[in-house]
Amino acid sequence: MNKKNSRKEKAHSIRNYIFMLRFISKNSPFLLVTYILADILTNLPWLLSNVVLLKYIIDIVTQGSGYGRIAVALGIFAAAIVLGNLFNTVVYEIYLPKQKEKLYYKLYSDIYEKAARMDFSSYDDPSFYNDFVLAMNSMSDRTESVINSTQRIVSNLFSIFTITAVIATIDPVSFLFVIACVAIMIPTGRLIGKVNVDKKQAMTPLDRKNLYFSRVFYLQDYAKELRLNPAGEMIERRYVKNISDRLKTINPYLWKQCMLYFSQESLPLTLLISFGVTVYMGYQAIVTKEVSLGDFAAIFNGVTVVSNSAFAITTWFAVTFRENGLFVEKFRRFMNAEEKIKDGTLETKLGKPEAIRLENVSFTYPGNTEPTLKNINLEIKPYQKIALVGYNGAGKTTLTNLLLRLYDVTEGIITVGGKNIKEWKIKSYHENYAAVFQDFSLFGATLGENVAMNASPDSQRVLKSLAESSFNKSLPEGTDTVLLREFDENGLSLSGGEAQKVAVARAFYKDCPFAILDEPSANLDPVSEYSLNEAMSRAARDKTVIFISHRLSTTVMADVIYMLENGEIVESGSHEELMAKNGKYAYMFRLQAEKYKDSPTAK
Repeated sequence: MNKKNSRKEKAHSIRNYIFMLRFISKNSPFLLVTYILADILTNLPWLLSNVVLLKYIIDIVTQGSGYGRIAVALGIFAAAIVLGNLFNTVVYEIYLPKQKEKLYYKLYSDIYEKAARMDFSSYDDPSFYNDFVLAMNSMSDRTESVINSTQRIVSNLFSIFTITAVIATIDPVSFLFVIACVAIMIPTGRLIGKVNVDKKQAMTPLDRKNLYFSRVFYLQDYAKELRLNPAGEMIERRYVKNISDRLKTINPYLWKQCMLYFSQESLPLTLLISFGVTVYMGYQAIVTKEVSLGDFAAIFNGVTVVSNSAFAITTWFAVTFRENGLFVEKFRRFMNAEEKIKDGTLETKLGKPEAIRLENVSFTYPGNTEPTLKNINLEIKPYQKIALVGYNGAGKTTLTNLLLRLYDVTEGIITVGGKNIKEWKIKSYHENYAAVFQDFSLFGATLGENVAMNASPDSQRVLKSLAESSFNKSLPEGTDTVLLREFDENGLSLSGGEAQKVAVARAFYKDCPFAILDEPSANLDPVSEYSLNEAMSRAARDKTVIFISHRLSTTVMADVIYMLENGEIVESGSHEELMAKNGKYAYMFRLQAEKYKDSPTAK
């Protein structure tokens, strides 16, 4: 079984390697060939100098005449070196950096496009998410490694064939030493490669812990806690334990590697090459006189070059080949992942709100056995303001995710204007919605771009939308003010409340019939919350609006309130109707009323 798995893994590695070579050749056709050619042209003169040129010089010196030919040979050799270095410098310093940038652009463009197309539910799948993170963080390095590996193996094979041909013409018997050396190196090299891969796999969980420790100490998220509490000491103790675990884990692999490297170097390189070839060729040169001293030097240097090239192929390449294969496999799996939420055929942007209906809708998250939403039935009429309320985990955000078709319902149907939302093309359907999430994000871009969510914002519309969201901060460059410092060291950082108002302004800027606001006032004080609610009521007169809120002062303005509990609608009605029922909504509202007794919302 182990042999079968090993063969299967090797076949996968070969297919993955070929896949990556095709990707490189397709997107940068001459990169790999130029890379290999530059290396060969640089190294070839040195290879031949250690064998052919050395033999030539020694033979002339031994003959005692024709020293002028040495000067000519050295001149030709020097010219070859200079020309090779010139070509190499142009290739490495000018051509290759440009080609690699083009290649990586294509690589990450494909990754970004695939990520944008993938279902939101994919982020709930640890296997997919790990492949995604791996593709984002390491594929440029892995592509570089495949290029380097290919260049090195071709270069080493070229050295082996070139020098072996020279050796065979001088003394064919000495070629047997090379064959014996390579025959020993190949199985040992495979074992070394296996131990290296096994070691890496064993260390991966511990490496992940080390990355966590690094994040804790360099991310701002943890900075306050580390300074106000002795948490650093607690984390440091775990770090020390992890180092101890690493030493225990890696130790047996290091001993195996030590013995394998010693076996590979001592027997073939030391005994067969350094000792065996020296004795054999020395005997041929001194005792039998069948070879010259130049032949002796050429053979000795030649078999050393061939052995070292074989050593590089059977050890270093064996390790990187399997390692690259594993990473490329994850990249291919990510790129080939099937999108579960399928496009429909309808491509319509609605000019005005239409009725939304949820009929017997249930939903269970992938991997869960219990449904998050159960048999939801509700109708949202055009221009209505709907509030979804309930305790954490009641299913409010899940319901809006289904409306936005970030997930597809497990059971039931959702219609807009009488049409099943699955009939729409996803991109076209999303154009009908503006959404503000409680975990919203600002981007490293201008204020205007952050509101418009595109690269060509209408400044007047941006200012109007910001005013409607009660954003009144004076900024040095108006809507052209850059936010965050990823692309501008003078970028502006907003407070939590200011950032949330920018996010809300997005809903007012977008020309669409529906708006979903998930906790739109979470970072605001009661007075600001009241002002924002009033502004949203005025600005959203031409939209159907769905609120999610834990702070029930927001829900007072809603036409209909739906109270969710354990994934079911347990109450619905206007604020006045639900307060009159004196049920669960009224209980929640009264619990929060004390917080707002001095705010405008209570007056």
